[in-house]
Amino acid sequence: MIENPLVVLLELTHAFDDLHINYVVVGSLASSIHGEYRASGDIDIVADIRPEHVESLVRKLSPTFYIDDGSVSKAIGSGRKFNVIHLSAIFKADIFAPSTILSKQQLARRQMYKLDPEIREDVWIATAEDMILHKLHWYRMGGEVSEIQWRDVRGMIGTRGEQLDLDYLRRWAERLKIDDLLDRVLLESQ
Repeated sequence: MIENPLVVLLELTHAFDDLHINYVVVGSLASSIHGEYRASGDIDIVADIRPEHVESLVRKLSPTFYIDDGSVSKAIGSGRKFNVIHLSAIFKADIFAPSTILSKQQLARRQMYKLDPEIREDVWIATAEDMILHKLHWYRMGGEVSEIQWRDVRGMIGTRGEQLDLDYLRRWAERLKIDDLLDRVLLESQ
């Protein structure tokens, strides 16, 4: 039984690297790296999987993951997500196609991080700025009621503070029509 979800993540990222598939870790894992830790029951990854990758990816992952080639093909064809489940850890990963401007930004601006000092490998993680924008966008899309999304954003701003590229955040927040939310969370985080 695998007890560390990072081991599951590394199995996935090794497969992506071996197949030359660009990926970026997003979701609660990425926001936890940039802010306050929050446990989650899954891993979220944006991966630029092409139709020509599907057969090789399924073959590479199927010994240790439940993965359905039909679901993968359908998801990448429609710009949606599919999931894989690690068979021994019973741990799920949601894999998203880079189908939105935000997910494309996350992939284009990704940065290498060491997740654990005891694990040698680094993985690609979305930047704090792109995670803040993504979380604010989902907060808006969800009717501005998700305390989890708001808390994640406040945690990243509180932790990263002056390291954040505020010009980038303001430019993209205006473009995404979430500049009022960015102003509000910045004011709350002072």
